[in-house]
Amino acid sequence: MIDERAPRVNQAVVGVVSLIAVVTGWWLLLALLALQLALGLTLGRRWCLACVFYYEVLQPRLGEGPLEDSRPPRFANMIGLAFLGAASVAYLVGWTTVGAVLGGIVAALALLAAVTGFCTGCNAYKILCALTGRRFVSCPLPSLPGDA
Repeated sequence: MIDERAPRVNQAVVGVVSLIAVVTGWWLLLALLALQLALGLTLGRRWCLACVFYYEVLQPRLGEGPLEDSRPPRFANMIGLAFLGAASVAYLVGWTTVGAVLGGIVAALALLAAVTGFCTGCNAYKILCALTGRRFVSCPLPSLPGDA
């Protein structure tokens, strides 16, 4: 379970930095974002700079927000990592248009999620759960033994 405002801070950072990268052509920013997502996904939120900023600076001032299941935002971060990694590789090999399009998709979807709360990757996770028959618990309760 995580504070539901934490992913929105991360989405805002990813969206703004991705937009800057696409507009300026500084594609290394996309690679740095991919690295940051990879570190957060593999080593935990202590390695996610936006998460550390939220939990150490913002949350103490705002108080804890409503809790949500961490699996949908985690899945969304995996998708973001794939797109940012592919964009970085595309730029690296000279496919600047492909890199810009992939980076632009990340920027648009991350900013949409940060501003409106509609997370495309989170909703994709929920749809996949429904299609595969996995039970998705959306209430702020811990999983029970046997829940998938």
